[in-house]
Amino acid sequence: MEPLFSVVTVAWNAAGVIAPTLASVREQTWPDFEYLVIDGASTDGTLDLVRQADIHGTRIFSEPDKGIYDAMNKSIDRALGQYLIFLNAGDAFAAPDTLARLAALAADRPGVIYGQTQLVDASRRVVGMRHLTAPKRLTAQSFKQGMLVCHQAFVARRDLAPHYDLQYRFSADYDWCIRVLQRSERNAYAGPQPIISFLTDGLTTQHHRASLKERYRIMCHYYGTLPTMVRHIGFAARHLLRKLK
Repeated sequence: MEPLFSVVTVAWNAAGVIAPTLASVREQTWPDFEYLVIDGASTDGTLDLVRQADIHGTRIFSEPDKGIYDAMNKSIDRALGQYLIFLNAGDAFAAPDTLARLAALAADRPGVIYGQTQLVDASRRVVGMRHLTAPKRLTAQSFKQGMLVCHQAFVARRDLAPHYDLQYRFSADYDWCIRVLQRSERNAYAGPQPIISFLTDGLTTQHHRASLKERYRIMCHYYGTLPTMVRHIGFAARHLLRKLK
């Protein structure tokens, strides 16, 4: 019988950050999941840590890849679960009952289950909530306001999940979420309590400017160039107000 969730961790030489990720998966009270580790041929002991964690249902694939989204595409091809959760090295479930909360919402098969994200630093200290708040009602049109739901807090039904578009190096997740939402007839909100702890110094954070340029291209593609230009004036004002606060 297929598991309810496929929890996927993409990693490459992540020994310095993966321990909290593994701990949060191992501590989940809901048992109906598999754990896929898609490793880019690490040489720093990452795989030793994964094996030592001894998480039930773990499947490890270690081979060179073309980057994080290529690795995610491999996980989509190999996953057996009804829903996909991408929990990258350094990120973690916010609480031991997170999967149990998501499972309750999965009972009537929504296309997407989603929730809020809290930010943590390298010492795992919570530094606040993500500045974009997941709405109570989510559609493909919601993402014209930006990536309102963090990729890790966006749980997609596997039968709706396309491959990531590898033309995007830093924001293929934004494009992917929009395409999933276009296929989904109904989505379920997990409430205000965060479901994910996001490590703030990840790949997209390191390449923030390049990521924003890609997101702009994606917005223009799905929502039109002129409306996207006008919307970005509002984004700039929002950013300035946040800086002033």
